[in-house]
Amino acid sequence: MQYKQLGNSDVQVSEITFGAWAIGGWLWGGSDERDSIAALHAALDHGISSFDTAPVYGFGYSESLLGQVLKGKRQEVQLLTKYGLRWDLESGYVHKDTIDQNGHARSIKRYATKDSIIAECEASLKRLQTDYIDLYQIHWPDPLTNISESMEAMDLLIQQGKIRAAGVCNYSAGQMAEAQGYRQVVSNQVPYSMVQRKIEQAEVPQAISSHASILAYSPLQRGLLTGKIRPDHSFAEGDTRASSPLFQGDRLRRINAFLDKLRPIADGQGASLAQLVLRWTLEQAGITVVLAGARNPKQVADNAAAADLALSSEELGVIRSELDQLMLT
Repeated sequence: MQYKQLGNSDVQVSEITFGAWAIGGWLWGGSDERDSIAALHAALDHGISSFDTAPVYGFGYSESLLGQVLKGKRQEVQLLTKYGLRWDLESGYVHKDTIDQNGHARSIKRYATKDSIIAECEASLKRLQTDYIDLYQIHWPDPLTNISESMEAMDLLIQQGKIRAAGVCNYSAGQMAEAQGYRQVVSNQVPYSMVQRKIEQAEVPQAISSHASILAYSPLQRGLLTGKIRPDHSFAEGDTRASSPLFQGDRLRRINAFLDKLRPIADGQGASLAQLVLRWTLEQAGITVVLAGARNPKQVADNAAAADLALSSEELGVIRSELDQLMLT
């Protein structure tokens, strides 16, 4: 496992970071707590020292579980969490009306005012059972709050020692540049995978030019790029992947045909398709970290093994050629 510096900060994270959305259960058809706890322990055993979570992942559950499992190991790990998605407010920009893992209706609001951020940070510190957060990130842009106000909160929290570095998530290149005009923002966490490469156009060049890191989330496209999701796959109740166009019909068949063409490369490496995909993602320009979710120890071990792969220029060329032929509309 390699460890990478985030931007110009002094925060170093494992290049494969544990994405803790799935263990929160929400939008993933639930989760098994025993498996989740075992997965977190397995991550440490395999050199994964960084854990990315958010309050909205299970409405506090993901953070609380991390706090429970990682208590006593704080100096060995890096905790990355977020702010700006609230489910307890009347006002704010509606991000999503949804049903939580307990069947309750929730209206999630994007809300990133200074006072709200300070309150959210305190709540996250309590759930995580820590007195500081290594990377604190706005979860989604808040169109009703000036970026300058959110960054003012980051300044205060850094001065107070409650966070080590400030990052953003899901920011456009322009929003990232604006945020960096107010303070040092070391990272942008954005979706990126073989079948979702839009950030190559603007966000990656902006990050490279400003010496910021890109944290790529959903590199396996929520499991799609493992090659295990076939047309007859049955999703659990509440798993929103069932309604995604990428997991249906002709798109799913074409993606699986593309993955079948990559299997010889994976087989030659003694690796799984998922490991090959994670390694490819890390090899792309501007990508510092990949976030890989896991719901049990085996998935953790599979993810971690990707760090040991080495792809030749010829293999990377073959993958790029096949990708260029995969046209998804």
